[in-house]
Amino acid sequence: METIKLVFTHLNGWGLTAILLLTGILEFSFGLYRNWKATDKAVDLASILLGRLVMPAIVSWFALTLLPNVIPQLRNVFSWVPLGWGILLLAVSDDLTQYWYHRLHHEVPWLWKFHRTHHSAPYMGMAMASRQNFIYTVLFPQIYATITLTYLGLGLPALVVRGIKGLITTMAHSSIRWDKPLYEHKWLHLVAWVLERTISLPATHHAHHAAHDRDGVGHYQGNYGNMFFLWDVIFGTAKITRKYPEQYGLEHYQEEEWYAQLFYPVFKSRKEGSELAETPAKPVAVTRILTEDITPEGVAV
Repeated sequence: METIKLVFTHLNGWGLTAILLLTGILEFSFGLYRNWKATDKAVDLASILLGRLVMPAIVSWFALTLLPNVIPQLRNVFSWVPLGWGILLLAVSDDLTQYWYHRLHHEVPWLWKFHRTHHSAPYMGMAMASRQNFIYTVLFPQIYATITLTYLGLGLPALVVRGIKGLITTMAHSSIRWDKPLYEHKWLHLVAWVLERTISLPATHHAHHAAHDRDGVGHYQGNYGNMFFLWDVIFGTAKITRKYPEQYGLEHYQEEEWYAQLFYPVFKSRKEGSELAETPAKPVAVTRILTEDITPEGVAV
């Protein structure tokens, strides 16, 4: 138990950050960010800072102040649950909650505006992995579900799930197509078949970020899974092609101001016709246009 705790403490502490930085350096060396525009830089970097500096304060208040005052009698009530069952409970509660939260933000027009920022990046990579409207992030239900279960005594299972999920979701956003050998080598096809129906891989998650579906790969109205792609298989939103989209991006992206993308509806865009403007265009979550500024060409390995 102590070894598991030590491994996942380090993974959640400095391990995932190191993986993110090293992968980002590789992506940069492959030329992904050669056309990284000022607006996108601001949105990406501000999202990372908000996630590292502000969200921990909110999470700490919820865990250390709110829960002890609201349900003091339930602290560690589930501490008897075996590690394996605890991991299963945390994994399902966290990721299934996020699947539906994510899916609703694609299917409900007014919710789409809060998730739109994550899809406005015309590229995939470590820089945009945390790119989100801050209100969308603050209201992540899976965060509070996991914190509550931790308070109830499932701290070690939460640590394990957080580490594994962080690793999977980080690498699914990478522009480095590390899953490509699974599709190219026949002897790995069985491994590919199992993995692509179980967890999010670059091919399936990139399809979710596609600029369009005319290439037969893009599937922005599906492939919602974060850690587990299994939810898409179960709920009929999966599309598996073992290919990668031609281009990434978002229809009507006008490089809206960084503050509008991060803090809508507190701050709105001044760009006429923007979905984030005071008088927005009709929200469209299901149609995209080509984005030619940054593509994954030349960065796949």
